[in-house]
Amino acid sequence: MEAEIKKQQAIQSKHLQKIEYVLGIAAIFFVLILGNVLLKTDMLFFRLLIGTGLGYTLTRAYTGFAGSINRAYKTGSTKLLRAMALMFFITTLATTTFLLYSNPASYDLWINPINLGLIAGGLLFGFGMAFSSCCASGVLTDLATGFPRALITLLFFGMGIFIGFPIQHTASWITNSWFTTSVGNQLQGGVFLPDLFKWDGLGGYLGAILTTALFCGITVYLAYRYERKRKQQNRYIEHETEKMQELPNKFDSKDYKLFSQETYNRIFIKPWTLKQGAIVISILFVLLMGVTKAGWGASTPFGIWFGKLLMFLGVSPESIASFTKMSAEPFVLPFFEHPISVQNFGILVGTIIYLLTAGKMKTMFLEGAHIRKKEAALFALGGITMGLGTRLANGCNVGALFTPIANYSLSGWIFFLFLALGGIVGNMLAKRLF
Repeated sequence: MEAEIKKQQAIQSKHLQKIEYVLGIAAIFFVLILGNVLLKTDMLFFRLLIGTGLGYTLTRAYTGFAGSINRAYKTGSTKLLRAMALMFFITTLATTTFLLYSNPASYDLWINPINLGLIAGGLLFGFGMAFSSCCASGVLTDLATGFPRALITLLFFGMGIFIGFPIQHTASWITNSWFTTSVGNQLQGGVFLPDLFKWDGLGGYLGAILTTALFCGITVYLAYRYERKRKQQNRYIEHETEKMQELPNKFDSKDYKLFSQETYNRIFIKPWTLKQGAIVISILFVLLMGVTKAGWGASTPFGIWFGKLLMFLGVSPESIASFTKMSAEPFVLPFFEHPISVQNFGILVGTIIYLLTAGKMKTMFLEGAHIRKKEAALFALGGITMGLGTRLANGCNVGALFTPIANYSLSGWIFFLFLALGGIVGNMLAKRLF
């Protein structure tokens, strides 16, 4: 009897997977057709496609910025951290093609100020992501895989950003930079690395890319040293998704058939490695910067969404604008007309597309559907500290780390350092509380 029940469950599971496959393929066509038809401009459609690609890649490669610190602390594995260093270098090298022999100030480069806000923001953001196990982009992918945790984090993340808006726009210790260079001074006031190497024969870009390579190399070196130490202490735990990603490829081309389960598995299901994910994200970033002349940002819309929630509850746009020291326009602009909101929505869509086409949607959603009250409180704490951190540092893991590094801003590396320190402290405390 028990064997029969298991057999029926297996049949139902396969049937459900086939339904998810169909829904996933349909979702791809919906994005391509409805996005083009319903969105107001071609640029919004482009943003949707880039966001969808980012969400799909983050999910299929089981990668995320928060995991680079959290995973290293909890398991000892630094493979994700090393993949991120590779991504930083590839993206920086590729974006040089836009900047070399052009006016860098004509791009919306994120040369963020170097100040107390950057340091405090990095510490707060690293601390918060230890509790919520995600960051700004991660909370969007987690809405499909860990809905209660992600929803609580997103709500309090938005609250933290909203509360931080007036501080970000008025406090001199956030807006003024301790150090600035000529290009940095034309933008937000920070250090643009090529300005330090104007004598190198390539407008400073040779020295800047070598400096970036040095910083990436130091990151990889320290990561290997840390991982080796954990293994020597027998405190290394192999991460489950990394084991799955590194399974050997058994495909033999002599068995190739276009219409087969094996072909479908290779195209839609088989997880990408961390390095593959890093390369795809680098390509998407370069496309985004080439078309929009700006990098990847994610966190500011969360604060705008929180403001929209307050408007829904009866608060006037004028009151919100007065509190945040911002124009009321972002808060009254329809959701699908705000470029970064559309891009963020695409990240969620891309996540759902991968989970459906891989037949993992129901399984992943149910696995993350239950949380305890104590966990909910910690997720809220993580969300609000991350939100405040983004306003002090002028961005999150993509806005204060990835994009500035790719834009040759020294601030990105400083944020990285204090993000790691905050993450270590947060993980230590979270371990005690959990």
